[in-house]
Amino acid sequence: MAIDTTPTPTPAPVAAEPSAPRLSARDRLVLFVLCAAQFMVALDFSVLNVALPVLGADLGMSTSALQWAVTAFALPSGGFLLLFGRMGDLYGRRRLFLAGLALFGAASLLATLAWDPASFLAGRALQGLGAAAIVPTGMSLLTTTFPEGPARDRALGISGTLLSLGFTVGMVAGGVLTDLLSWRSTMGLLALFALVVLPLAPRLLPESRTPERPRLDVPGAVTVTGGLLSLIYALTTAAEHGFGRTDVLVTLGAGLLLLAAFVAVESRTRAPLVSLPMLRRRTVAWGNLGGLVTFSMMSTVVFVLTLYLQEILHLSAFETGLVFGVQGVLSVVAGSYAPRVIGRFGARRTLVGSLAGQGALGLFLLALGEGGWSVVLATAAVSLASMCHLGAIISYGLTVTSGVPDEEQGLATGLVTSTQQVGITVGIPLLGVLATTAPDLRSGVHTVLVLDAVIVLVAAVLVAVGLRGNRAAGSGAVEAEPLRAP
Repeated sequence: MAIDTTPTPTPAPVAAEPSAPRLSARDRLVLFVLCAAQFMVALDFSVLNVALPVLGADLGMSTSALQWAVTAFALPSGGFLLLFGRMGDLYGRRRLFLAGLALFGAASLLATLAWDPASFLAGRALQGLGAAAIVPTGMSLLTTTFPEGPARDRALGISGTLLSLGFTVGMVAGGVLTDLLSWRSTMGLLALFALVVLPLAPRLLPESRTPERPRLDVPGAVTVTGGLLSLIYALTTAAEHGFGRTDVLVTLGAGLLLLAAFVAVESRTRAPLVSLPMLRRRTVAWGNLGGLVTFSMMSTVVFVLTLYLQEILHLSAFETGLVFGVQGVLSVVAGSYAPRVIGRFGARRTLVGSLAGQGALGLFLLALGEGGWSVVLATAAVSLASMCHLGAIISYGLTVTSGVPDEEQGLATGLVTSTQQVGITVGIPLLGVLATTAPDLRSGVHTVLVLDAVIVLVAAVLVAVGLRGNRAAGSGAVEAEPLRAP
């Protein structure tokens, strides 16, 4: 691994709550383009879920094959994140962002017009590949366009809000569009988003890349991409069929071996895809742990609550979507206040407090019964937990990227987005399966909620201890110190 020569920044004095920074008209347009692209990708994670049964009947896909509508997207979108993040650093983030946006739009159109399962799955896979280019380069462009401090805090707050909102809106919009039009309209919506954003991006986004042009770490790229592809395939397949299948066990083992090989390769190459010294920074290591836990556990809560609301309380898909619609509205509220909270208390304290709040509110869901009041309880608890979840998303992103020089922002944001993708992927297979395989669904849901809350609360303690001594500045910046055992 390359030796990290980044100087440790001197922490700024803690300030009183800063006033909200004013963004110029051009900055607002740049933020609109970047956030619209991130919102589009987040929408794609959930907009198709409600439409899957209708889609399967229309294209002649069996129930067991429907998982590939999700897996075909998840494999490339998660597997190529680190590679594309580094390619953006080396060859131009704006260039790769535009290429990913164009590919995503064309793939969405292909999925909209799909005439058989093969053409649809090809469109989904190309969507995932486009998303893998859009997400890390888009975040890198955001962090290099807006300087560290209140401006970046506000930009990341808006981006994090739309990321969370996109997932929630997708659940509601998927049901509405499928009922009113057809499942094809869900994919057409994504193509329309790309059509709106793509013409604006070339004029507004500045090009950025590392000043030096080292050779791409091909062995590292092959091992980490293969490892992530194998791991994501194993986990998404296990979510549907369990861990006993041969292909799940083989790909899970292959993924772990390839990721171990990746670490060995990176420790010996001169221009690594990921700098091990960066991973040893306390802010990067513990910040990403917080991000991994908040994403994986919140996605698990949404999954088991969806089962609970529809299977036990017998709500329709549309009514279930409305429950999570309230969650989305409160996420917007949380996103508008999160930068102020971070400015006042710092990214570390906000991350720890948000994790603790998310875990504690999850415990309230244990009171769920079978009466109508349970809908109110579920809506209130998951919405408030989501507000804490959004605070954790924004503060972990700030924690990981603060103090990282512009030439390494692609590496840092690649780690952030990889943590996000892996987190969304692992939670449901590891915990959700306990609900789906339990003899009694209600008791299975309660078991998952207990484990979920405990994991989040333990993570809050670990992050607090791991980041001790990193005093967050008023702007949310944190020190990039080497990792030490807590």
